[in-house]
Amino acid sequence: MANALVSIQIIPKTKNGEDVIPYVDEAIRVIDESGVKYEVHPLETTMEGELEHLLKIIAEMNEKMIEKGSRNVISQVKILYQPSGIEMNDLTEKYRS
Repeated sequence: MANALVSIQIIPKTKNGEDVIPYVDEAIRVIDESGVKYEVHPLETTMEGELEHLLKIIAEMNEKMIEKGSRNVISQVKILYQPSGIEMNDLTEKYRS
């Protein structure tokens, strides 16, 4: 069972003020290719897994933004670390119909 939930909102600084959505799509692709369980929400994406692995994914996301031409990147991160185990459903199941 995963020991962490990590939510990230990535905000790349684009070269000439271009739309950031293509950059965000690339960041989400990094998550998808990592194989971790995740959910995309309107303002952030939540991942489920081992904390150390999730933090590496965040680093890869930031590196991808620079590769795509971003001058810098702001990453707003929320972490729930629970060594006994945690899943997204533990927090959201009662809200699903």
